[in-house]
Amino acid sequence: MRKSVLLGSVFALFYSASSLAETIHFPEEFVPLQVGERLIEQSFFSRVDDVELAPGTYQLKLKYTDLYEQGYDDHQVVESEPFWVEVTVESGKNYDLVFNRASNAVAAEVFAESPQVSLKAKGSELAMPLSIIGYRAAPAQAMASAPVAASSSQPATTAPVTLPAKVPGGQASLKNTPNAAAMLEFWWQQASPEERRAFLDKVTN
Repeated sequence: MRKSVLLGSVFALFYSASSLAETIHFPEEFVPLQVGERLIEQSFFSRVDDVELAPGTYQLKLKYTDLYEQGYDDHQVVESEPFWVEVTVESGKNYDLVFNRASNAVAAEVFAESPQVSLKAKGSELAMPLSIIGYRAAPAQAMASAPVAASSSQPATTAPVTLPAKVPGGQASLKNTPNAAAMLEFWWQQASPEERRAFLDKVTN
């Protein structure tokens, strides 16, 4: 009984926090690799096109990859090195990552050397250019004082919390729903050593 209540708390907290998030949609030419320190799982059969983030400022690691036809039954793949951009997500707004696609492979190779992308709020005519940056980890003091996602050892009545602006790896989730094992692993990684011990005590007693 305790196990079912505890698992219910984990799922309730996850979906409550996810409902507060806004969405960034990525075109097929750009692969989102990382949000702050949190990796985004990609696979050949399951591509991630949308990332959900709570309002705040985040550093995103992206990669540009495009395919151009080079005559009959011949193609050229053009790729960039992974690069970082900083984005600000506002409450109540969903976004598209936009760019000017090169007309041929030669121009695409030039673009790949210095990708230029913008963030455009859905329904807006204006797009905000994003500058390529180096990854900047949050100061240790800020990380120590920042609230983190509720761990599995907390009761179901705990209010959902989201990471504040400027903290890498904020409340990010993907539209494709993870399975139970992935959910448990996610919350286990967020928990402190004390919370992990408390969790083990609950499920083994």
